[in-house]
Amino acid sequence: MSRLLLCICVLLFSSVAWSKPQQFYVGVLANWGHQQAVERWTPMMEYLNEQVPNAEFHVYPGNFKALNLAMELGQIQFIITNPGQYLYLSNQYPLSWLATMRSKRHNGTTSAIGSAIIVKADSNYRTLYDLKGKVVAASDPHALGGYQATVGLMHGLGMDPDTFFGETKFLGFPLDPLLYQVRDGNVDAAITPLCTLEDMVARGVLKSSDFRVLNPSRPDGVECQCSTTLYPNWSFAATESVSTELSKEITQALLDLPSDSPAAIKAQLKGWTSPISQLAVIKLFKELHVKSPDSSRWEAVKKWLEENRHWGILSVLVFIVATLYHLWIEYRFHQKSSSLIESERQLKQQAVALERLQSASIVGEIGAGLAHEINQPIAAITSYSEGGIMRLQGKQQADVESCIELLEKIHKQSTRAGEVVHRIRGLLKRREAVMVDVNILTLVEESISLLRLELARREIQINTQIKGEPFFITADRVGLLQVLINLIKNSLDAIADSENARSGKIHIDLDFKESQVNVRISDNGQGLAMDSDTLMATFYTTKVDGLGLGLAICKEVINDHGGHFMLSNRDDGVSGCVAMLSLKKRGCETPIEV
Repeated sequence: MSRLLLCICVLLFSSVAWSKPQQFYVGVLANWGHQQAVERWTPMMEYLNEQVPNAEFHVYPGNFKALNLAMELGQIQFIITNPGQYLYLSNQYPLSWLATMRSKRHNGTTSAIGSAIIVKADSNYRTLYDLKGKVVAASDPHALGGYQATVGLMHGLGMDPDTFFGETKFLGFPLDPLLYQVRDGNVDAAITPLCTLEDMVARGVLKSSDFRVLNPSRPDGVECQCSTTLYPNWSFAATESVSTELSKEITQALLDLPSDSPAAIKAQLKGWTSPISQLAVIKLFKELHVKSPDSSRWEAVKKWLEENRHWGILSVLVFIVATLYHLWIEYRFHQKSSSLIESERQLKQQAVALERLQSASIVGEIGAGLAHEINQPIAAITSYSEGGIMRLQGKQQADVESCIELLEKIHKQSTRAGEVVHRIRGLLKRREAVMVDVNILTLVEESISLLRLELARREIQINTQIKGEPFFITADRVGLLQVLINLIKNSLDAIADSENARSGKIHIDLDFKESQVNVRISDNGQGLAMDSDTLMATFYTTKVDGLGLGLAICKEVINDHGGHFMLSNRDDGVSGCVAMLSLKKRGCETPIEV
């Protein structure tokens, strides 16, 4: 029963998750502020939520700059704006019109965007020519009704808007401050979208008798005075991220919107119609040379070069000189790089030679031990061979089994001697690191065996302790063996120079963790006289006959293994030094934990 209830809960949760509608954001140009835009268009979003299943629409208000940025960041999937901004955005992003707004105020016309140039009623300005050298205010340079339509009118009259006005102040949105600036005498005129004055009068914030429209006209069916040609109304557009099926559903829902619907009334429109031609706006932009940002920059560069030809020539010369200088710098850099690579190669060869010298020094120091290690198997081979000869020279019948046993002992001892010689050759003939699977326990035993005579001569005890489950590591066998011998030999020398020369002890602890092994070599010698970084520096030594290479090579070898090497004094109240090696488990990529 409990399993059945669990399955039912999972199915219910899954069905809720599957039924969650997809979220869409519709950018809306907020002419009168964000709050007004949200209130105006929220009913339209609710209407689309009802008409389009499994989709939820939200209002995203903003000015031109905010909507451009939102489109770039992919924060909006739809946009309701004027054709001016649409054409500006379509030069950068794939957009498609779904429907064009039919203005409720102007008897459903689809051409309801234009400019009204407004001045104070008691001013001396009667025509647009009277504003030469004056201060005007506008909403945004990209606003079709709030600025660009007027610029088109001025071009038609032979005026240059960049030099005609004394100053143009762009105040942004909402639109109210444009006419407040005219009322208070801060500007001489304001370029406003169609019906801005009538809307503010209807709200009771201004009196119509205080203002006047320059170059006034009232096309058939339009309720407001305008100064310019009228252009297509706002439209509903979709980005390329919206599927074709969803675009069809939204378009059909917009076209089916009744003119008396609460959504249409609140949005101040009489419904939507199929997208109408934007030819008038395209011609206006072509006349005004409004292009994509990249093209505008290139055109600005070309214009600057035409107007400042001598500076352009100088810039080209500077560019050529800079290019030649850059090529020369690259050539010199290439030469220096080749020289540095050659120097690095030589330094690497010298490092190998120094490491070999250190190995020879170690072998010289443990020469007595080597002689002992080799003499033992040779003496055993001599003894076994003499016994075999005597047995074969005897008159009695030879025992085949005993002869085989004798030969096996001789073979074992000769193999042992060969291994000793092989280890010594490996230390002397240092080569490029060869990474193989290595048993660290075997390396520890070999390093102890090479120093066994020295340990016995100095009466120093050496103990090995293992913690955890042993595993293989991937390492350079010869290099790691040299590190262990060097560290144990350092402990021997440290004990010999301390008060514990006759009671010396060396502990080798191997702690096998999940992804690494920690090898801890501690002694009861005199400890470190200075910090570990100084001791590990190349050619620095505290020994009279030392080369100053041992610890430096140890650190380099452990670093080549991706491990960690650390020296410190003991912290348990006993004088002495601790050398800690940390090496990764075979095949493990986890960083070393210190």
